[in-house]
Amino acid sequence: MKTLFQILLTFSLLNCSQSQDTSSSIEKKDSKMIQDRISQFIPVEIKYDTALLSAKDKIVLNNLYLASKIIDDIFLNQVYSKNEMIKNKLRSSDNIPSQLQLEYFNMMAGPFDRLENDEPFIGTETKPLGANFYPEDLTRQEFAEWINAYPEDENTFKSELTVIRREGDKLKAIPYNEFYKAKLTEAASLLLKAADQCENESLKNYLNLRAKAFLSNDYFESDLAWMDVKDNLIEVIIGPYEVYEDGLFNYKASFESFLTLKDATESKKLEVFANFLKEMEMNLPIDVKYKNFSRGSESPIVVVNQVYNSGDSKAGVQTLAFNLPNDERVRSVKGSKKVMLKNIHEAKFEKLLLPIAELVLDKSQLQFVTFDAFFNHTLMHEMSHGIGPGFIEVNGIKTEVKKELKETYSTLEECKADILGMYNNIFMINQNIYPKEFEQQLWVTFLAGVFRSVRFGIGEAHGGGNAIIFNYLLEKNAYQFDDVNNTVKVNLDKIYSAVEELANIVLTIQATGNYKQAKEFIEKYAVNSNVINILRKKISHLPIDIRPIFQIEDEHNQN
Repeated sequence: MKTLFQILLTFSLLNCSQSQDTSSSIEKKDSKMIQDRISQFIPVEIKYDTALLSAKDKIVLNNLYLASKIIDDIFLNQVYSKNEMIKNKLRSSDNIPSQLQLEYFNMMAGPFDRLENDEPFIGTETKPLGANFYPEDLTRQEFAEWINAYPEDENTFKSELTVIRREGDKLKAIPYNEFYKAKLTEAASLLLKAADQCENESLKNYLNLRAKAFLSNDYFESDLAWMDVKDNLIEVIIGPYEVYEDGLFNYKASFESFLTLKDATESKKLEVFANFLKEMEMNLPIDVKYKNFSRGSESPIVVVNQVYNSGDSKAGVQTLAFNLPNDERVRSVKGSKKVMLKNIHEAKFEKLLLPIAELVLDKSQLQFVTFDAFFNHTLMHEMSHGIGPGFIEVNGIKTEVKKELKETYSTLEECKADILGMYNNIFMINQNIYPKEFEQQLWVTFLAGVFRSVRFGIGEAHGGGNAIIFNYLLEKNAYQFDDVNNTVKVNLDKIYSAVEELANIVLTIQATGNYKQAKEFIEKYAVNSNVINILRKKISHLPIDIRPIFQIEDEHNQN
């Protein structure tokens, strides 16, 4: 029997010029358009070593996989109110155009192309700015007016864990555990089944508490428990976290899951970095009054190999690593955990970054593109999410950066993490953790990586953040463009000071909660500048990202 991977590879080579039924839902040219978009993602098998697992581990892994599949369903609802209807319609059709649409729909978690600023590829409707977290016709002005009229609703309306709905002429906040009750109850049951077979007590505790959280809408205790998971093989996090999907305010958290197996040897190598968080905070290039020493000092770093991911983490571009929890209350008590996805890094470096570097970089600097620099930048990116402003004070009122910066928060936060990823890697060189000669690798590898990220779309947080960095550093002559060969290189004499200056700007915007300045800064620099357009065109034939084909999913489909 062919695996799903083999089927998809065959399917991706189908000649879409074959004759189609006149009743087909899309024209032949649209079929080719969808096929071209699918081919932007190169299939990569995501395997895992079953020999590492005990009999009970296999039961735990299976139940966690099934729970993660439910997270896919919840996230699909969060993205768009009509997603289930569209998916069912596509499933009911067996013609090739509809199959292609369904394939891309599953990759994008809806009918909107995440690589094309959410342009619809099915139908003509525009994606609601607030996804399905709010009424589709709700405006920022109406939301603000409601809060002004009913200040007692502010906390629940701005909560990451509620959806907003209309009841007649009124607005109402509905907790996730009520709105997604059926799905969360099913997922909670699977977590309890996994916990029952779990031999690691800290993981068992987390799973039991996370099942409880699904039904109570209070994730604080289970987030603390996740921070305390140790001596484990199976590393999993499942729940509502990132706020990127909420384009209206960046308030509402999307559900996601990462199911992984820990690489104990590689994790051990990175333990040294966890000791430097306070030093990195002290070293930030902002006024000392803005520095944040109130966060917990724990910063476990875990290297894992991904088995499966779902929900927000699987839609469109694949995640290299994550730094969670995002709850500032948890970070104040415990800090945050950084999880590095080693097998995803390896796939993206080989399939994406190296081919891009060969085309966009000045040949004199191509030698400095290395896997270690790529991997270590991601590590510092994730660590940098855990430093800098979190809880802040604006006009004498205690608040949070993400609440003040609203829809600008995600782009600016990803920009911050990448800037500080470079800045803090140099700090590690100064601490003699890396050798001095590693510096050129760090600068050049990141520059090549910019063109991996901006291809995700400037409207996406990571792509927008990288566009800001590139355009700003180009303006400061820290990046130099060769308009004869259409290549770029790092100006090693100016790069550090320009990165430090940019870090100061972004961190200060966050520390002061300056929404107006954040909008203006993004509007100026998060753009497809002429140089970005030239270089993106140069690499337009290359894959944009990987498409994971999961061994565990193949196994279930064959059973």
